[in-house]
Amino acid sequence: MERRCFRMPSDDVLVLIDESGRVIEWGPQAEDLFGWSAEEALGHMVTALIREAERRGNLPDAALLVKPVVRGAALVWQLLTAEDATSGQDAAILKAVFTHSPMRLYVLDHRLCVVRMSTVTGEDDPSEQHVLGTHFLKACGFSDPEEEATVAQRVLERGEPVMNRLVRRVKAPGRPMHRVYSVSYFRLEDGDGTVVGLVIAALDVTERENSRNRLVLLDTFRTRVGHLLNVMVVCREMVEAVVPAFAGIADVEVIEDVVRGEDPPPVPVRQDILLRRAAFRGKGTGPAVGVERPLPIGSPFSEILSDLRPRLVKVDGNSPWLTADPARADVIRRSGAHSMIVAPLSLRGHALGLVSFYRYQQEDPFEEEDVVVASAMCAHAALCMENARQFMREWITARTVQHRLLPHRPVTHGTAETSQLHIPDPEGGGAWSDAIALPGARTALIVGDVAGKGIAAAITMGLLRTAIHTLVALDLQPDELLARLSDTTARLAAARATLPADPVNREPLTAGCAIAIYDPVDLTCTLARAGLPDPIVVYPDGTSAPLCVPEGPPLAEPGSAPFPAITVGLPEGTTLAMGTSALADELLTPPGSLSPFLEGVGTKPLHDVRDDIARTLTASPRTGETLMLLARTKTLPQDRVLTRDLPADPQAAPIARAAARRQLEVWDVDEETAFTTELIVSELVGNAVRYGAPPLQLRLIFERMLTCEVSDTTPSSPQVKHARTVDETGRGLFIIASLADQWGTHYRTRGKTVWAEQSAGSTTELPERDG
Repeated sequence: MERRCFRMPSDDVLVLIDESGRVIEWGPQAEDLFGWSAEEALGHMVTALIREAERRGNLPDAALLVKPVVRGAALVWQLLTAEDATSGQDAAILKAVFTHSPMRLYVLDHRLCVVRMSTVTGEDDPSEQHVLGTHFLKACGFSDPEEEATVAQRVLERGEPVMNRLVRRVKAPGRPMHRVYSVSYFRLEDGDGTVVGLVIAALDVTERENSRNRLVLLDTFRTRVGHLLNVMVVCREMVEAVVPAFAGIADVEVIEDVVRGEDPPPVPVRQDILLRRAAFRGKGTGPAVGVERPLPIGSPFSEILSDLRPRLVKVDGNSPWLTADPARADVIRRSGAHSMIVAPLSLRGHALGLVSFYRYQQEDPFEEEDVVVASAMCAHAALCMENARQFMREWITARTVQHRLLPHRPVTHGTAETSQLHIPDPEGGGAWSDAIALPGARTALIVGDVAGKGIAAAITMGLLRTAIHTLVALDLQPDELLARLSDTTARLAAARATLPADPVNREPLTAGCAIAIYDPVDLTCTLARAGLPDPIVVYPDGTSAPLCVPEGPPLAEPGSAPFPAITVGLPEGTTLAMGTSALADELLTPPGSLSPFLEGVGTKPLHDVRDDIARTLTASPRTGETLMLLARTKTLPQDRVLTRDLPADPQAAPIARAAARRQLEVWDVDEETAFTTELIVSELVGNAVRYGAPPLQLRLIFERMLTCEVSDTTPSSPQVKHARTVDETGRGLFIIASLADQWGTHYRTRGKTVWAEQSAGSTTELPERDG
């Protein structure tokens, strides 16, 4: 509690109380009369002390009176005995208060009629000769006379003073605005305790209250405006914050280029510039929000966008600038507006728009101090709009970058039906998915997610997606793919850390990825994951379960933790669902709210399943990015695969060529492709016999490509040699590389498979299969 004490000779003071009724000074005479020391009495309510003194029998015999005392700029109240009141000094003080105090004092009788009043009055106060003997409400002119009459009567009856009520006075004719007074009521009693009347003290606090209200308005405005990074939302928040707290009508217009996210123009702006009405609130409507209009030349609005100086404008029907803006003139006339402030929305010498504030009918006209408040509010709103504009431009860039880096059209795979669900984050993100065809009719299913938002996450996603495409071409297993992708991510993180200081560069690079490679010949799927949830599998009979893939560390995680992989069998018609962490609780776990969509997949087209899930997810507001890849397995018909075991001796090559020739005839492959295939088979088998270890196996696969595979149990990798002119060997892989579209080595748990692919040169079309 704050205690105020005025330095006065202690023998001049009995008790001083502040405007709330608390003791702020306790003189020696008060100690003798009431029995409490100054330390015990200071800060307590004087009414409580008097009641306690009466209970204890310490109340003095003399009557106690209260009188106002001016101390500096404050008015306090002095408690004194009747004997003190009769002193000459007190009489002089009383006379000074009634003749010189800025506070208006009214002494009322028991009928609440004025019997005495201070001689210092304002311009809107009636003279003493017209007030004496009349009811106090006529003299005071309060805007709510019934309420004040009730308060005065209650004080007269109960004796409890009422302090510092903020009361508006009726605006006097010819006065520009209402006045606000701080009004206090005190009961008067004579020496015998008989109620003789009431004292009303009224102090004009209009300027003080206006200043306080302006500060409160600015604080509230800064709290309410700028929560969302959207230019139009900022404008709407602005008019909601100022009407009716500051103005009866508020109209926000934004330069059209700014709405589209372009840089705001420097001032003075072009005369042909367009303004879009971004928000409106108050009486009347005028043009609808979103309507564009040219800048009215010769009006305060065009002047504002030329020099960025706010203006206080008195509005009347004869204002010449109204003819330059008929639409606005019509709104002003219909609303009865009489005072206007036009303030620019600007930042660093560039104009974003302007705001018009109006007061109409009985509202007080604007003052110059209101112009300062309007400028401060517009400055805050302009900063919020600029932040929103820059965010919007970055958001558009991030979304564009992400869109360009993601697959544009779904890739059709003969052995796997795929469908992607992608619900982007409003601020952009780094999630992606891919379905990549591999040799041997296999398909790599990939889901990845880079933590973060905006351009940085989208660009990092593009780099990792490019890296995974490059690594997949090496025909590596999922665990090896993740290990190498993690190394690439770590190098990206290290490179980003060396860039100039930027908040984005200081954030750790966190990413996750899950990879599944499906083999339609063996009907198996090998999976590994890094930082993403378990995939879920829906079998042809409708049962579903999560695939318990051992969790690997997030990409670029320090240390050398492995990325364990598992291989599971997947019957034809099985649906595999892989997604980012945002879907882990909703979809990719059996108790999830969306799991029934997967359980009811059956033979339903995957794009229909995806659409059903998307409608459910977007039915309510969401945060973050959501991505899921659905894949339904198919099997490769047995008549499209040739498998032949081979001996580990020189007879293997002719046996393989003969088997390949017969199968190519069945597949109706053209002669040139058949000749090339026999040569590739011969060289692959020859290398396996010379450098590999039994058992040996030949496999031909005819799907979108014609693939030749030769497997053995030696893990060593074949290498292309540069044979010299006189060398009789060493040209096998060189020949294969020259004839095939691509070739490589696929490592298995035991041994390896060397493969070569070439375009399918069949003279008949491959038959279409159901599903």
